[in-house]
Formats: sequence, C-alpha cells, structure tokens
Amino acid sequence: MSTLLWIIITTLLISLIAFVGVFTLSLSDRRLNKILLGLVGLAAGTLIGGAFLHLIPEALHQMEHLGHVDHHDTVMLMVIVGFVIFFILEKFLWRHCHDKECKIHTFAYLNLVGDGVHNFIDGLIIAAGFLVSVEVGLATTFAVAAHEIPQEIGDFGVLLHGGLAKNKALFYNFITAITAIIGGILGYFLIPEIGDFQVYILPIAAGGFLYIAASDLVPELHKEHRKSRTRLAFSTFIIGIFLMWLVKFTFEGGLH
Repeated sequence: MSTLLWIIITTLLISLIAFVGVFTLSLSDRRLNKILLGLVGLAAGTLIGGAFLHLIPEALHQMEHLGHVDHHDTVMLMVIVGFVIFFILEKFLWRHCHDKECKIHTFAYLNLVGDGVHNFIDGLIIAAGFLVSVEVGLATTFAVAAHEIPQEIGDFGVLLHGGLAKNKALFYNFITAITAIIGGILGYFLIPEIGDFQVYILPIAAGGFLYIAASDLVPELHKEHRKSRTRLAFSTFIIGIFLMWLVKFTFEGGLH
C-alpha cells in the first residue's frame, strides 16, 4: 500500500472519531465517567509511549544519519519547542472546559475553530510519521486516536451545552475533524519539498504529545481518589505504553 493511501486511510479513521460522541448519549453519567477515566489513562500512556519509544528515537536516528552536529541537543530542543507551542495553542485556541456548568454558549464555535486547527496539525504529524516509515506512522496514528476519543466526547458535550442540537453538533464536529485529512494530504506533498522538515516535526510532535499527557490527561487521573477507578486508570495507562512498545516490537523486533 502506498504512503499516500496509508495517510488518507488513517486520517479518515481519525476524522470518523468525531462521531464517537453520539454513543455516549445513552450512557448514565456514572458509566460515562468510568469509561472516560479509562480512556484518559489509555491516551496518556499512548502519548508518552509514542513520544519516547517512536518519535524521539526516530528523530535522533534521522538527524544522526543526516550528519547533524549535536543532534541529541537539537532533538531535545525541538521537543521543548513542541511543548511550548502546544502550551501556547491550548492557551489561546484549545481551551477545553472540564466543568459541566461552564458558560460556553458563545464559545462553542470558537471551540470548533480550535479543534479544526488541532486536527489539521494532527494530520501533518501523521503524514510526517508515514513519510519516515509505516511503523512510525501507525504509532503516531494510534497515539493521536487514543487522545482524540476522550477529547471528541468532551467536545461533543461542549457543543451540546453550548446550545447546538445533537445532529448539528455531530455535523460540525465532523467538519472540523476532516481537517486532519487535509493536513495529511498537504503534509505528504509539502514535507518532502521542504527538505528535512519531517526531522523537526517528529520531536516537535513528541513535545506536543508530552504536553497533552502531562498538562491535560495525567492531572485528570489525579482527580480520582477511589481505589477501584484509580487502578483502572493506572492499568489503562500501562496498557497504552505497552501498545506503543508492541508496535515497535512488531516492526523492529524489540527495543534497541
């Protein structure tokens, strides 16, 4: 299968996650919160595993292969740059409301704009991964998908609380999700034309993954004090890391 086809299929699957919100409408708040906690733990684990097991090692390998001087320092600096970029983007665009009572009637549409930018960048990151190898592309896609599921459920709730009807909320959420496909296709054609650009996208994406896990997801896990749910969250967190290792083991025969 060609690289472009991999990118189109995976970004399309990422876009379809936008419809996950509709399946939560029949769930009780208690069941939904339990499911979300497990998904948040899984997302945190896959993001951290994807950053440390795939994106950063691959960036180091590529920079060394290209003969970059002080490639270790360059990669780590790019990881920090990615962390800071995602901090700025979340501060001004991706302000997710974690309080069910928050007033977001006028904010619902701004939330859609922020998600559109977010998903477009996700598409670029996925394209950069597949341009390196199928392994890095799949690992990146899985990490993106894992954190998109709880996020899309939350975004769907934000739109409903903002006064949008269910059908309209699903439609708008999907429209913003399609930007991942646009980002993926543009990334496929543009990244190779910018020389070694994907070498820098990988550690920047890793910094973004680490930011999302550290600032948004892990703090949510700490809010739960019940032992049974804490065990659930920790278990899915470890499963997320293990799945990232499994992808590496499958394609590379283990850690090197």
